Amino acid sequence: METKPNSPSLALGEIPPGYLNIMGYVDHSEVNGPGSRAVVWVQGCPRECPGCFNPDSWTFEINQLIAVDTLAENILSNPKNTGVTFSGGEPFGQATALAALAKKVKTAGLNVMSFTGYTLKQLQSESAPEGAQELIEQLDILIDGPFVESQAINSPTSPVSSKNQQVHIFNPAFLDQVSWASDQIEVHILKDGNRIVTGYQGWLELT
Repeated sequence: METKPNSPSLALGEIPPGYLNIMGYVDHSEVNGPGSRAVVWVQGCPRECPGCFNPDSWTFEINQLIAVDTLAENILSNPKNTGVTFSGGEPFGQATALAALAKKVKTAGLNVMSFTGYTLKQLQSESAPEGAQELIEQLDILIDGPFVESQAINSPTSPVSSKNQQVHIFNPAFLDQVSWASDQIEVHILKDGNRIVTGYQGWLELT
């Protein structure tokens, strides 16, 4: 059987156990979920949705390998981080490693949220990606469903980017905290002078 050029099997096998292949990371974000959050953008997504705000995340080629333990230390070293959000790319493509990361930060008192192009039903099925259930069990919030350009919302009061997406609250403590908006913009200036612009419909730009 021919392997697609952007098949996860081409690169996921190159990620050492206990590591993640990420596209980017920021601390102290307030537009990627409730409160002040660390955000991890994983590298790789097989969907390639039209109108995707983050097409550079599609390729499964190795971008930045980072140990789960190191990333957990980075997140917990910033006292402003009260939670962690997994985005991408497709987080459930690296579900096992993210579940391990989630366990570490939750033990320290942080909450965990994830975006995914899968539906919750797909993630709970027998054909779900490896480690999907393990990651779901660690989540306080899940936003599921692919971005559908024809159903785009672009609203200052919506936490999702297209009408088909749903917010699943697994932790009742967050039932009244779904107040972030999918079209807010946030700029982070990195130590090397580069910028990350995030929050605009989930878009990530590194310049």
